[in-house]
Amino acid sequence: MVMEANPENKHLGLAGANVYWLNSQTGTITKEDGSFVIPFKKEFDRLVISYVGFESDTLLVNAPKMIHHWLRPSNELNEVVVRKKRESVQKSFFSPQNVVTINSAELLKAACCNLSESFETNPAIDVNYSDALTGTKQIQMLGLTSPYLMITQENIPMVRGASQAYGLTFTPGTWVESIQITKGAGSVVNGYESISGQINTELVKPLTGNALFVNGYANMNGRLELNTHLNKKLTNKWSTGLYLHANRRDTMEDDNDDGFLEAPVGNQINILNRWQYQDPSKGWVSFINLRFLNDEKQVGETNFDPENDKFTTNSWGSEINTQRFDTSLKLGYVFPELPFQSFGFQTSYSLHKQDSYFGLKQYNIDHESIYSNLLFNSIIGDTKSKFKTGFTFAYDGYGELVNTLDYSRVDRSIGAFFEYSYDNLKEWSLTAGIRVDNHNNLGTFVTPRIHVRYMPWERSSFRASVGRGKRAANIFAENQQLFASSRQIRLQGINGNIYGLDPEVAWNYGVSYLQGFHLLGRAGNITVDYYVTDFKNQVVVDWENPQEVSFYNLEGKSMAHSFQFEVNHNIIKNVELRTAYKFYDVETDYNSGSLQKPLQAQHRFFANLGYNTVAKANGSHWRMDYTLHALGKQRLPNTSSNPEEYQLGDYSPSYSLMNAQLTKVFNGNLEIYVGGENLTNFTQVNPVVAADNPFGTNFDTTMIYGPVMGRMFYAGFRCKL
Repeated sequence: MVMEANPENKHLGLAGANVYWLNSQTGTITKEDGSFVIPFKKEFDRLVISYVGFESDTLLVNAPKMIHHWLRPSNELNEVVVRKKRESVQKSFFSPQNVVTINSAELLKAACCNLSESFETNPAIDVNYSDALTGTKQIQMLGLTSPYLMITQENIPMVRGASQAYGLTFTPGTWVESIQITKGAGSVVNGYESISGQINTELVKPLTGNALFVNGYANMNGRLELNTHLNKKLTNKWSTGLYLHANRRDTMEDDNDDGFLEAPVGNQINILNRWQYQDPSKGWVSFINLRFLNDEKQVGETNFDPENDKFTTNSWGSEINTQRFDTSLKLGYVFPELPFQSFGFQTSYSLHKQDSYFGLKQYNIDHESIYSNLLFNSIIGDTKSKFKTGFTFAYDGYGELVNTLDYSRVDRSIGAFFEYSYDNLKEWSLTAGIRVDNHNNLGTFVTPRIHVRYMPWERSSFRASVGRGKRAANIFAENQQLFASSRQIRLQGINGNIYGLDPEVAWNYGVSYLQGFHLLGRAGNITVDYYVTDFKNQVVVDWENPQEVSFYNLEGKSMAHSFQFEVNHNIIKNVELRTAYKFYDVETDYNSGSLQKPLQAQHRFFANLGYNTVAKANGSHWRMDYTLHALGKQRLPNTSSNPEEYQLGDYSPSYSLMNAQLTKVFNGNLEIYVGGENLTNFTQVNPVVAADNPFGTNFDTTMIYGPVMGRMFYAGFRCKL
């Protein structure tokens, strides 16, 4: 029997509460009087009881028996009891969407200095190198680059537009509480732009974060970082947090002696102030964020002096200076008398200003963005059937200067959405949504998406999804590496509203199967998924002529096929192994014919091995992690028209990268770590084409298939109170 805990001690049964065995697919829903029947299984001993608007509980049940349990309303938050340590990477058997959750414990397995470096120990995301100069890592999912992902911060769009190239480096890793990775079509609630998936980042909360946290990091290549968090509960309703990040690199690295820096010199200052308000008795909760960032980078030849050489042919160099201010508000209200019903309001404002030049080329972009989302949640009949509906408004003002050409524009859109969810916690569940948007440059269009989950047998979950996405390609902001080359820019669009090009439209179809198992008495799971992204229109970025880069609308087919097979298992006590094989078939019809996507390994293998020693009474223990990335050959863009000394082969060599980290945890307050990246010391040969003549017609820093920097070691500490 499941009942509502109340001051009068009345026995009020809760109808529609979810009851299931932890880490299984055996579950049920309470009847009108709160009663339920669930078969006892000796391999499971933790029974989870949850209900919208109430605090979920986990009960220890060792034998069949009668259960009477009272759930406390979620507005009673006097204490929290942690019953079991969360897995560092979690996969849900119950969600109709294919979601992987990475929590803070997983982020500690690597240095994780910023968000772009947070995916090295997880196979859901691929990390590639964008160019030979900036050291910026570009993420990919389902064989497609990050512009096709919706990247949000607490479900508010964050890395987009002007911040697409470097935005992931603007979120320090220590600020991240968890990351949710959704493969395939996302939710219509979050917008229409998602095509291959969504990455949502949850930040550390002022109420639950450490009162003081300090993290220091240094590596052998001169990179220094310091992070400080200060959290304080001001009253019973208000808490605030101040998060400070600073990094600097002064060392000029040129191990391959080509005369070019292998990583930028520069610095970043990043300040975030968070306010958290909650009034559980009245059902209100709110978060307010204010952030300022200043990021400066210098790349190019080692002898480049900006004061004397800027916009001259004395020496080739580049400076990329970014200032950004953003603020956001999240407001939620749960109806005290109707705990299954709530509304939320999200709004954000950002001003992003980047001034940059690359040799003799100039690229400046200002991006002012306003975003608002109003949503309402409730049920239809009972808690098995839920819905979300609401409205979205977005404004993006771009001031964009490419050399002497002005590509300024304004994007405005307003949309409405409705999403229905059904879940019986037994065999199947679904989420189906639709939204309609009116955009001044994209027109009026409909975005449908549906996700279905089915449990054919114990500890299994079969998922299928289909959805449509649409987006405006910001071709220069998303491909800034083109400026660090002698390539001429060709825009071949005519009638489109943005750069003369039409918007990108694609359908994503996917199936996924998750199976849990026990082997040698230890838990594990197997995941197999297959996704297809079918572009109905795409802005093709054509690098096949080494003297130019062309942008034009797709004429023909462009499809991305992604297959992944993954096995995770606790092979022995305190040892966890993750392995994955991935295959990508990404083919596009270019003007020169149908070709595989360049600089994309069709075959990839991943392995991560983690070991924790048994913790002592004071929490002291060791953590050891090892990660392997093996990449097959990659097709290189055509360079046959270059002089022979500047020609590349048809394919890159296969290679492997190995990273490792050792952490000593002294107690709950202090830990130190040391680690190494690219332990095999593999580097790409001649990453800068025509480095001896950077102002000539063959200079190119975009042909990057592997690391530019060799073996690197680092050390750091974490201190918290």
